[in-house]
Amino acid sequence: MTTGPNPKDQPAIRVRRIHFDYPEGSLARHFVGGDLVMSHVIAYLSATFPEGEEFFVRSVRRYADSITDPVLAQQVRGFVGQEITHGREHRELNLRLGQMGYPTRREERTTRWILHVYERILPPLTCLAITAALEHFTAVFAETLLQDERAQELLGSTEVRSMLLWHAVEESEHRAVAFDVYRSVGGGERRRIATMCAILVLFGTSIVVNSTVSLLGDRATRNPVRLAKSVAAIRHTPFVSRTVRRRVRDYLKPGFHPDDVDNSALLAQWTAELFGADGSLTDHLH
Repeated sequence: MTTGPNPKDQPAIRVRRIHFDYPEGSLARHFVGGDLVMSHVIAYLSATFPEGEEFFVRSVRRYADSITDPVLAQQVRGFVGQEITHGREHRELNLRLGQMGYPTRREERTTRWILHVYERILPPLTCLAITAALEHFTAVFAETLLQDERAQELLGSTEVRSMLLWHAVEESEHRAVAFDVYRSVGGGERRRIATMCAILVLFGTSIVVNSTVSLLGDRATRNPVRLAKSVAAIRHTPFVSRTVRRRVRDYLKPGFHPDDVDNSALLAQWTAELFGADGSLTDHLH
């Protein structure tokens, strides 16, 4: 079994007491840079987070008593606290998006049903492997948001931008925790890689199918020119760039570890920018 970076070398994971508000009228209908398709994609992903985060927490907590490394045990507590907060804040955003016409309630229910099916039919270790794989996805997308100004510009200056930047920082902070728990309890490379192969198909398909269903309920899609331009723009979004695709595929390499890519400077920059003495989100902290 590969060893990879030592959890003892990683900084403590801080649970921040934070809250975001979305007053009526504060968000445009197509809140991601006015882009039709990307607004529905981000709304769908937000709808999956509350149930997804709870699934992640359950998957990791099942093995909490088996963790003998006190540093990793502490990181697990930080991971759980952060994920619970993410779920709560995305539920608030989903409520607002639902009021704007996005089918977030239905998508939350569907996500809950699918994840409970996984838990009924799959071994707990495979559920943990699913968590590690999806945490890799979210970390890659999160770090793309933090690194690429084009991605940040899509979100404008709304409260959604603030919330997603905070979420991106914390996903980057705890990106290796589920992976390290999986490995520490005996999870092997074959299961890990096979699980990611399945997730690549299932997760990608779910985004396409559910975003399409969501778009079908939007009157703006009746404008064929706008819809065609929005679909064509997908290939230029930073979230599907060659770099992102390569980083996602890196997970399939034997011996991979999430900390193979150093994100310490990126985290230091954004932690100071968001939560430093003059941080843009210090007023959101409680």
